[in-house]
Amino acid sequence: MTTTQAPPSSPAAPQRQSLPGRVLAFVRNTWRGLTSMRTALALLFLLALAAIPGALLPQRSLNEQKVEQYIFDRPTLGPWMDRLELFDVFSSFWFTAIYVLLFVSLVGCILPRCLDHYRALRTDPVPTPRNLSRLPHHYSTTVDEAPEEVVERIRGRMRGWRTVQRGESDKSVQSGEVTLSAEKGYTRELGNLVFHLALVALLVSIAVGKLFGYEGTVIVIADDGPGFCSTSPAVFDSFRAGNVRDGTGMTPVCIRVKDFKADYLDNGQAEMFTSNIAYQAGDDLSSNTWREATLQVNHPLRVAGDRVYLQGHGYAPTFTVTFPNGETRTETVQWRPDDATTFLSSGALRFDPPGGMYPNNDERRKQQIAIEGLFAPTAAFNGKLLTSAYPEMTDPAVAVDVYKGDTGLDTGKPQSLFSLDKSLIEQDRLVKQARVNLKPGESTTLADGTKVTFDGAKEFVNLQVSHDPAQGWVLISAITMMAGLLVSLLIRRRRIWVRAYPAADGPGSAETRSRRTVVELGGLARTDHAGWGDEFDRLRSRLLPGERDNASSGE
Repeated sequence: MTTTQAPPSSPAAPQRQSLPGRVLAFVRNTWRGLTSMRTALALLFLLALAAIPGALLPQRSLNEQKVEQYIFDRPTLGPWMDRLELFDVFSSFWFTAIYVLLFVSLVGCILPRCLDHYRALRTDPVPTPRNLSRLPHHYSTTVDEAPEEVVERIRGRMRGWRTVQRGESDKSVQSGEVTLSAEKGYTRELGNLVFHLALVALLVSIAVGKLFGYEGTVIVIADDGPGFCSTSPAVFDSFRAGNVRDGTGMTPVCIRVKDFKADYLDNGQAEMFTSNIAYQAGDDLSSNTWREATLQVNHPLRVAGDRVYLQGHGYAPTFTVTFPNGETRTETVQWRPDDATTFLSSGALRFDPPGGMYPNNDERRKQQIAIEGLFAPTAAFNGKLLTSAYPEMTDPAVAVDVYKGDTGLDTGKPQSLFSLDKSLIEQDRLVKQARVNLKPGESTTLADGTKVTFDGAKEFVNLQVSHDPAQGWVLISAITMMAGLLVSLLIRRRRIWVRAYPAADGPGSAETRSRRTVVELGGLARTDHAGWGDEFDRLRSRLLPGERDNASSGE
């Protein structure tokens, strides 16, 4: 009979995974890659790299005019840099994306480790290995006690260790044998987890502070004048609001600056700045109660959830212009310290003639007075050139140019507080009338009879009002980070195993041998080996005192 064999079947083609399965696999693999420690470290490095443009390029949040000038000087490259948000680095979409990915990666790394650590705390130490002599540190001796008694005595001396004793009922233990597994150093991993959780809390706190906080700086003349109230961004010279704030809902705080004192060394170096202020906040505003306080560098006023810092100081010269009809105008304006050592300062003032003095506005604009020059708190002259010899105001003087014409006050165009618009001078809309050096009380008279008098100078302070609702959490997170880091660095993971079993042979009768027990100790460092040998020897001496002469040990 003839039989026909069936041809061998061809190998089955691999089944293609369904679309939902492929999507699920892609999401799972992406999540695993994102939450790996390698990715977290790469994102942390990338975040530091992304912050470099914010340190090298001008930022709109700090100085918008400087950004506009930077773009104007680079007509080709500047607009492209602006489109890439290089002038708004810390609020840009790409910096925010890196920040969020780093946060997600850290959370994804930490949470599984927290679960693993929780399981490890609930798991007994591992059973004793079969051959303890293979461990890096090993010790063996014979004692005249039963195995159970030896292990119980050793266990009682291992306070602070997690221990598990196993006897014949355990499958891993041979007949007549008693073992002890001990481990300590679990707090090391706990400290590591606390450090990373505190790092996440720190990032969240900083983000909350940036979202809901605000910060404004204002210059106030130190003469117990009207001061300012922090109820609107308009009262500040510069203001930065959080991303979810629109400048409303600010904490009302009113401040008057009564005086300012700077302590200097003989070489002119500032030693301390002190300013006495009066402030109102909360119920004081309705009762018109003023409270006294003293500001110093790094010693802010903390009130109503805000902090008021004393950041710096300078000088504000006072000039009086007497117009030909006898009317006067007096202004006190802060000038910019150009030399941080001697406080030689520069600035400008603009005076508008009294109303009704000229028949129309065009004529009035042509009679405006502008003053620009230098102020020295302690004047030193090299011929007619003015400089400053010391930062304290002991012998003040100014060197100024006096102009007459259109100062640009009526144009609505923003101008620098510290210098005149050079284009007005180049167009002869402002014409120089005099160049003089003046001391307090001295004056100069222009050709039309206008008199310009230097009255002296007052000190001004630069105050910063900062509101950060997460500031306390930032401090707590930072302290917790340091505590967790110290714990993870100082605590070491160690394991000790003890095996005790009856001696099989030896001198003496069978009854004597039945009371003799072989005790083996094995030690293993879970983290590092530095100093573990000496620690193992000290532990051996404490657990089995007086047994050294009978021992055989190996490493």
